[in-house]
Amino acid sequence: MSMLTPPGMGGKYRITGDKYPRMRRGRPRSRIVLAVVASVAVIGLIGWGSLQLVDVFTGGGKATAAASATAACAKRAGASPTPPGAADAKLPAPARIKVNVLNATPRGGLAKKTADELKKRGFTIGNVGNAAKAYDKKVKGVGILLGAKTATDAALPVLGTQLAGAEQKTDTRARPAEVDLIIGTAFKALTAKPEADRALKALNRPKPKPSSPSCKNT
Repeated sequence: MSMLTPPGMGGKYRITGDKYPRMRRGRPRSRIVLAVVASVAVIGLIGWGSLQLVDVFTGGGKATAAASATAACAKRAGASPTPPGAADAKLPAPARIKVNVLNATPRGGLAKKTADELKKRGFTIGNVGNAAKAYDKKVKGVGILLGAKTATDAALPVLGTQLAGAEQKTDTRARPAEVDLIIGTAFKALTAKPEADRALKALNRPKPKPSSPSCKNT
């Protein structure tokens, strides 16, 4: 019986040989966990680096910049839209404008002569006579066109095509289609009809709408 066999134990429990069995120490569990975490981190870094290389070689940065530029261009294009109908608004025809012809000069007969000519050109004639005291002999230029504030972009410019150089003023009247033509001391005659017709045609020509900024790729 071997010396390694405890006293009283024999048979199948007998230990043979003259060497003690070696016991291997188990690995600490914390080391295994750290090794797994480190492996995952390394794999993640490798994947991120690969994506960066692909982005550089495929022009991903340019695509992002182009997308940003396109978005900015679209925003600018929609920042200041043209109000609906603003470019298509039509000025009133001469027949829809009632003109009061008033003479502020010491020369007689100018109001009636001027009114007759405006009537031939299609305007509706209202009062014809001398100007009020506030303007009588006080208008130094060719004349004054006086109307409502709402006539600034309507009746006043239309009548202005018939008397180049006339001053346009507004008052508190409520009828935008009725204006006064006050004849001044520098008045000689209305603008020649062919020239006035061209000015009226140009005034009624639709204005081109502003184009949207282009969004071409650079």
